[in-house]
Amino acid sequence: MISIRVTYDVGADQTVSLPTYETPEAAGADLRANLPDRGTVVLQPGERVLVPTGLRLEIPQGYEVQIRPRSGLALKHGITLPNAPGTIDSDYRGPLGVIVMNAGQGTFEITHGDRIAQMVVAPVLQARFDVVERLGDTTRGSGGFGSTGQN
Repeated sequence: MISIRVTYDVGADQTVSLPTYETPEAAGADLRANLPDRGTVVLQPGERVLVPTGLRLEIPQGYEVQIRPRSGLALKHGITLPNAPGTIDSDYRGPLGVIVMNAGQGTFEITHGDRIAQMVVAPVLQARFDVVERLGDTTRGSGGFGSTGQN
């Protein structure tokens, strides 16, 4: 198990839980809203907002943190993350905010301390990009979207 060092932003409510794995085999740790003045944010349909978590992370070199939507919020309310998965690089030390979007039909309220997203820690591989005269052949070839089946 790796360790991610965490600090609270200046003025953040330190009683809001750190990211937590809600079950023993969960891949994602839930992130919570840490709103100024412990208030609320109301999202209209189609609206998006940057929700602060009140946290800053120190991710070990060779890893990233991916920010992903919570499936229950997506199914029940249409709440998603427009840049999912968002990536937090190991060299970033700024505030952790989550871009939340209401793709649902009605207004949605985010309350201070609500679980708004999940974070997954993943290893990072970097590649070298080599220009070549020709790419190798495959059965699929250059077939694009929808080219591998009827649906």
